[in-house]
Amino acid sequence: MKVIIVGAGIGGLITAIRLHHKGIDCEIHEQREHISELGVGLNMLPNAVKEVAEVGLLDRLEQAGIPPRELVYGHRRGQEIMRRPCGRNAGFAFPQISVHRGRLQRVLLNAVRERLGPDAVRTGHRLVDFEQDAAGVRAQFMDTGGAATAYGDVLVAADGIHSAVRAILFPDEGPPIWNGVMMWRAATEWPEFGTGDSVLIVGGTAAKLVVYPIARGRQPGTRLTNWALCMRTGRPGDPPPQRQDWSRRADTAGLDEQIALIQTSFLDHAGLIKAGGECFEFPMCDRDPLPYWTRGRVTLPGDAAHPMYPMGSNGAGQAILDAANLSDHLASHTDPSDALRAYQDDRLPVTSEVVLRNRKGGPENVIDEVERRAPDGFTRLEDVIDPAEMEAIVNGYAQVSGASKDQVNRPRPAWNG
Repeated sequence: MKVIIVGAGIGGLITAIRLHHKGIDCEIHEQREHISELGVGLNMLPNAVKEVAEVGLLDRLEQAGIPPRELVYGHRRGQEIMRRPCGRNAGFAFPQISVHRGRLQRVLLNAVRERLGPDAVRTGHRLVDFEQDAAGVRAQFMDTGGAATAYGDVLVAADGIHSAVRAILFPDEGPPIWNGVMMWRAATEWPEFGTGDSVLIVGGTAAKLVVYPIARGRQPGTRLTNWALCMRTGRPGDPPPQRQDWSRRADTAGLDEQIALIQTSFLDHAGLIKAGGECFEFPMCDRDPLPYWTRGRVTLPGDAAHPMYPMGSNGAGQAILDAANLSDHLASHTDPSDALRAYQDDRLPVTSEVVLRNRKGGPENVIDEVERRAPDGFTRLEDVIDPAEMEAIVNGYAQVSGASKDQVNRPRPAWNG
């Protein structure tokens, strides 16, 4: 079997590694001429780390990032709402890893080139069309030299929220959906806060600060610290003010008003945001869940299939779970079309539910609910919300997204290998 993968982002690269691990031949076509380390931080929950460990990359992942010890939720007026242990501190068999998106991509890209060969990723190839029949798939690309063609048994379109293949399958869908929130994000060398390995989320969907370390600092007592400032600047359903793009740079000089909406005693967040470093901005966008991802020998994973708001640390993680499930089915079915339908049947309902829950804040809906009931803050949290209600929100989301401790620590089914 031969699989053509479109896109060399996190989803496409881990799909190639998982397929190779199952003995399936594949090649990746990436539209960019050069694969650079764009973006800032992301969190990989233990369910995603488990799948990376399965292909022997846990050591590299741990070297690239930081395993956080705790997660803290806070009201935007400064009061603590919830504090929970993370990863192995919480009894998971695998760590949670906070890592720079570009460094994760580099770990995966290096592994692809080592295992599949230096030419496994073909850059400068922009997909323009595909055709399929009972014998296979023919993908057409444009490159610097003109047209190029690739033949395979399966086409996997891991080409992101602006997927060319999704646009071919659903030509009337339109652009991504904006919820009215703009995000500003950067990674800056900064003194440790909290435990030194804490994830801090302060404020609900309309005004939020997220801070966590993603690598060891160059000086003792410092970390490369990821921060994100999220503010509602438009109305849900408005057209996004710009294309969602990891590489769009912004100036933090104009963020004073947004910074002032957040209060926290955990760290000097204003100083962190103003400390410099490349800042990126983009609108918080997703797409409606699709009725199907698969047509014959062609399918979608990751952001091409289910782009979601960055709540609950699930964007890259769900793409990694897609890759594991897809490779399992392709290895266990003789008919590629049957394999892709089985993958879709497993993963589409789960990710559709995560997309919809993320629109309500995901597990961070705990913060939204507290702020709805006590917009000006509180003295006693118990007077605002029952701790059992908060646990139900967080644990219910974890169960739906496949991130609960019992799901992660459960032995792998025999057919998965």
